[in-house]
Amino acid sequence: MMKSWISFLIPNDEYKEKRILYFFSEGGILLFLCLIVAVFCNKYFNISEGTLLLFPIAIFLCYITTRYITSGIEYTDIVTDYAYKKEIKIILTRTSSFVVGFLLFYILLVGVPRNLDEWIEIIGLLFFVILLWFFSSFISLNKSYKKNKELL
Repeated sequence: MMKSWISFLIPNDEYKEKRILYFFSEGGILLFLCLIVAVFCNKYFNISEGTLLLFPIAIFLCYITTRYITSGIEYTDIVTDYAYKKEIKIILTRTSSFVVGFLLFYILLVGVPRNLDEWIEIIGLLFFVILLWFFSSFISLNKSYKKNKELL
């Protein structure tokens, strides 16, 4: 693998490396196009600079994440039904562990929520994060599983 400052983001697997570099390249081109659009929007519309700069960055990150999740390259060793079901259990365990860890960390840093509104805020945030994490992992696992079965 070629030495570069981005090497820490790239896996050692050559196929994954190439695909991820494509995703970054595509995302970079999208980021460039969004910034050009932002320059024109800034000239004709009254939008804050923060919003104009965060929007292209959000598109870049969402694009790369979505491409990675839907590419089916994350779980390269999941081929059998047994391995698939075992990985689903691991994903569930990971998300459950996150909930416990997050709540403990939150209570240590912020304290126990004092009223119903604070509980609703923290549970709502946790629910959204868990849902997003679980479904992204589940979609990635399904895509990988189908892709690995096709390769056999």
